[in-house]
Amino acid sequence: MKRRGKGIGCMWYPIGFTVMANPSAATVKVNTDGTATLLTGTVETGQGALTVLGQIAAEALGISTDDVHVVSGDTDTTPMDTGAIASRTTYVTGNAIVRAAEAARELLFEAAAPLLGVKADQLEARDKRIQVLGFPSKSLPISEVALHAETNVGRPAIGSASYNPPTVPMDPETGQGKPFNTYVYATQIAEVEVDDETGEVEILRIVAVHDCGTPINPMLVEGQIQGGISMGVGFALQEEILFKDGVQVNPNLTNYIMPTSLDMPELEVELVDNYDPTGPFGAKGAGEPTAVPTAAAIMNAIYDAVGVRITSLPATAEKVMMAILEKREQEAKSA
Repeated sequence: MKRRGKGIGCMWYPIGFTVMANPSAATVKVNTDGTATLLTGTVETGQGALTVLGQIAAEALGISTDDVHVVSGDTDTTPMDTGAIASRTTYVTGNAIVRAAEAARELLFEAAAPLLGVKADQLEARDKRIQVLGFPSKSLPISEVALHAETNVGRPAIGSASYNPPTVPMDPETGQGKPFNTYVYATQIAEVEVDDETGEVEILRIVAVHDCGTPINPMLVEGQIQGGISMGVGFALQEEILFKDGVQVNPNLTNYIMPTSLDMPELEVELVDNYDPTGPFGAKGAGEPTAVPTAAAIMNAIYDAVGVRITSLPATAEKVMMAILEKREQEAKSA
């Protein structure tokens, strides 16, 4: 008989390294055609980081994302970055980019202020123009201001900055401290169907709700969460490295089974827009946390369906069936 169950998994996850310095640096150059060039040492590994970082630079400069050319991962030309690891890129590298873009923007304001007859602190960058606060009609194109900054003022609009999250070392006696500057949170709920005659588990639906701060690009965040869930599904039910005499016996994708699109359940993803004042425009990150609660939710759902706890992953049909048989045997003895 196939039995259904639901399970929940919750998690919190830190952004960045534990107490260790993990800085990022960035350089932003505003060009005389109104575009900008962003130099960052981070790398794109398919997570959409360069899109988000370009959006952050564009927002700070008041231009469109399409007008930002991102140069990344080239140690000959870009400033240092600790790396696209520890779910830190949006938060740490993004903060460095905000600071670099703001430095370049201030040079634009200083160049534009005399031309517009106001002080630099009375200006804002918006819609590809430098304009007077409260008087958008009184403005100049960013391209014109950038050219004026170079050829008349003699200070090209180039900003460089770095960011390292502030932390406090852990006390060796009490364990107290501040190892991370911010955290993300999530809850996932899984609905499964378990065949109590074979032990086979089918995941029917997973609902995932994640707090990653203010999402810079909601579609990319949802995609990351969906990808993380697929990894969690593999971790929970399929993926296992097998050894014999110290040698891996399944070193290929024929015998090391990963989920395909056909193995994925119905997914429902929701984002909690929880502005973080320490992040770039309120953002924190997604990354690794997307996969953390999935297996726990699935294991709890299996327990809800057939009353057995699987503590050794993956929860293969054989393991689930053995646990069910052991449970029946114990019930028979106590009857």
